[in-house]
Amino acid sequence: MKKKIQIISMLCILITHSLFSQENLKVMFYNLLNFPLESNVSNRIQYLDAILDNYQPDIFTVCELNNVSGANSILQILQNRISEDYRMAIFTLNTSDDNLGDQNDLQNLIFYNSSKFILESQNLVTTIYRDFNHYKLKLNSTNQDSNPVYLDVIVCHLKASSGTDNQALRLEMVQDLTQYLNTFPADSFVMLTGDLNVYTNSEPAFQELIDDTNHIVFTDPANKIGSWHNNTNYVDMFTQSTRTQTGLGGSTGGMDDRFDFILTSPNMLSNSDLYYVNNSYQVYGNNGNIDCYNNEIKDSECSGVKFSTEIRESLYYFSDHLPVTIQLETNETLLNIQSYSIDSFQIIGTNVIENTLNISINNQNHSAKKLRIYNTLGQVVKTVPLGSSKNMSLDVSYLSNGLYYISIPSLNVQPLKFVKIN
Repeated sequence: MKKKIQIISMLCILITHSLFSQENLKVMFYNLLNFPLESNVSNRIQYLDAILDNYQPDIFTVCELNNVSGANSILQILQNRISEDYRMAIFTLNTSDDNLGDQNDLQNLIFYNSSKFILESQNLVTTIYRDFNHYKLKLNSTNQDSNPVYLDVIVCHLKASSGTDNQALRLEMVQDLTQYLNTFPADSFVMLTGDLNVYTNSEPAFQELIDDTNHIVFTDPANKIGSWHNNTNYVDMFTQSTRTQTGLGGSTGGMDDRFDFILTSPNMLSNSDLYYVNNSYQVYGNNGNIDCYNNEIKDSECSGVKFSTEIRESLYYFSDHLPVTIQLETNETLLNIQSYSIDSFQIIGTNVIENTLNISINNQNHSAKKLRIYNTLGQVVKTVPLGSSKNMSLDVSYLSNGLYYISIPSLNVQPLKFVKIN
């Protein structure tokens, strides 16, 4: 009898854990400092490699990315160091008016773990100076068809420098974003990541973002709103500059400004579908040491228990900014594809394909409703409804030559690869 009670108790614990388990999602934003064209520091990519390998973000948003070659280099790091499941959105050039300066070599982009997120769409918000990039992600959950959870991620880089003229330009850019957000459902989960280049919370652009009369309002999950510039009360929020030495590229002056942010819509502080983890906001590399004020991030004055000398040196040599990170959680169960089982579905014959791709689907799970083909940029190039037939022949003759991935989102299996040739 006692043994039976113990078994029942264990089952209750397991069921309770299953019902209330939470999935953790890590987010990072980083100003890459003209990557990869800035060459004052040789082989900069090695430092970014160390940073990404250490933090391993599920969502990685960036600004000051120069070209698609740099984007592919970052994607390769994520796939090699963390998981082959990482993808990136389509790399796009800035389309906004560049009469104020040539901004076409400073782009924004998002990279994401496709076992946890699906990129549904991407869009540009043009402004007087630089684009806002909007990426709509969907949680790759087990019930994504019946109860989809979306996250709208905005990546931005506002006009730099002090002075009323630059403040006015930042405000004008943010007002364009406010107008764009008026088209969103009021209950949208929205996250703004970017280099805002604001010096204080009183700047008009920042006040516009947190204006509670807006359709979509932003809040600071760190709860550290104030006059940040040269204010040691906010030393743990400083993101620039990692350097005082000249000749490395970017700005100097030491740690004294909070330019880089991750802001969220207020519902992400309370909703159980997708929410901010309390106290998880972190300026990555900043140990919150007051002696770090106006010093270089690699200096002993910036030491502490959270971030080692090795990590702070990597941050120092890679960029004049520090990344910003937060953690999100969801009560949804994610697919978290870890391994490929040949018993689920497989390519029949060779995976070097000219015209027809033959697939056998052995796991006739009732939830498997569609198959997707992705290119190496993470774009869906073909969606195929699944019926009752075990074997399928897909026409891929129209695809360009190259590597592609096949996935059945509702099955817990690793995507298959095939190579399209003439």
